[in-house]
Amino acid sequence: MTGEQPPTLAGVGEFGVIARLVAGRTQPAAVQVGPGDDAAVLRLADGRVVVSTDMLVEHRHFRLDWSTPYDVGRKAIAQNAADVEAMGATPVAYVVGFGAPADTAVDAAAALSDGMWAEAGRTGAGIVGGDLVAAEQWVLSVTVLGDLGRRAPVLLDGARPGDAVAVVGDLGSSAAGYALWRNGVRDGAFEGLRARHLVPEVPYGRGAGAADAGARAMTDVSDGLLADLGHVAEASGVAIDVETAALRAEHADLAAAAAATGEDAWAWVLAGGEDHALVATFGHAPPAGWRRIGTVRDGAGVTVDGAPWRGNAGWQSF
Repeated sequence: MTGEQPPTLAGVGEFGVIARLVAGRTQPAAVQVGPGDDAAVLRLADGRVVVSTDMLVEHRHFRLDWSTPYDVGRKAIAQNAADVEAMGATPVAYVVGFGAPADTAVDAAAALSDGMWAEAGRTGAGIVGGDLVAAEQWVLSVTVLGDLGRRAPVLLDGARPGDAVAVVGDLGSSAAGYALWRNGVRDGAFEGLRARHLVPEVPYGRGAGAADAGARAMTDVSDGLLADLGHVAEASGVAIDVETAALRAEHADLAAAAAATGEDAWAWVLAGGEDHALVATFGHAPPAGWRRIGTVRDGAGVTVDGAPWRGNAGWQSF
């Protein structure tokens, strides 16, 4: 062995790294011009584009001693895709900005890219461009572009008294996984929950399906179920009551992890966030695959079993 150090971002250079990250990738049909030119070109038959951007900052949104670069890449795409799903649209393309120290190994950046491409593929979309810069720590900024497929967008302000509140996807798993990581609980029985904190499982396709089924309001659970339903209630000028009886299965699934960490499983289910489940309101019975968890009422705010929730309601960025 020569003991040579692996190539770094600084050693290979910006364009050399970008060439490696995009080589051999396949784009969806909507992409007319992908990476390599001054800008990408997309063809969307709908004529409208749904756009959302999220950032991930090392030590704030992920830790590289917990997550592999591949995990970080998947998470970066998944949380952006969820925002487009929550509008009733389908992801078409992603633009990625990546900042990292100059001595970052090229293999780490490649693994990050592989994770992003893998998750983008699960959504049926591609990565069409971006930027690479030097930074003191890893920073990712992802912009997703989505296609409504001639649907009306499902907004936050459409909920009406009498609507059923329904959810599809996990609630509380990411928060439970975070607590397990933070408390150093490495029991193999909890491997799935720890993994779910690192990479959310977004219910892809369910947003467009809900729009087709007549969803009146919808959002993804990024900050916490109660916090995100609070945005729906405020925008719609209604009250929303969540019923814990409809969430007992989630609570039961997390009970052992709660006991192992000394934390409250209800706090995870109701306020945990980062699962990126979808929650929507319907003026009729929710479609197949969705579970009714509450009711929209006259009034304001969000309650749990008819009473104010006294615990933390969800994530705050500052």
